Amino acid sequence: MKISTRGRYALRLMLDLAMNDEGTPIRIKDVAERQGISDKYLEQIISILNKAGYVKSVRGPQGGYLLRKKPEDYTAGMILRLTEGSLAPVACVEEDAADCERQKGCVTYLLWKKINEAVSGVVDTVTLKDLVDWQKDLGN
Repeated sequence: MKISTRGRYALRLMLDLAMNDEGTPIRIKDVAERQGISDKYLEQIISILNKAGYVKSVRGPQGGYLLRKKPEDYTAGMILRLTEGSLAPVACVEEDAADCERQKGCVTYLLWKKINEAVSGVVDTVTLKDLVDWQKDLGN
């Protein structure tokens, strides 16, 4: 499994919004500058996050974006699955996968299942608040 730039940048965007939340909307241009990411690319990502209800859009000269919920209410898994889709390493262990005829005798299925559980175990327990705290611990 490899996380694309869209997933990585979505996490960075949400982290930036959480780190810089002072109660006023944050402009994508400012996030782009701080993160060293194209504002055009961030506009595409913020659109996905906005449609999903993860961020609130404020229009006008003082407009920008705010998180809709507290950072502890978002997990890395939520953000990554929204932007990446399934995080499963192979199709047979995806959440809604059809039963595979080889599943009962397939030892590699067990491996894929363990990998999927391990990844989910991490991304579904690490919150945006955790990332904020880790960032602060780094002194940034």
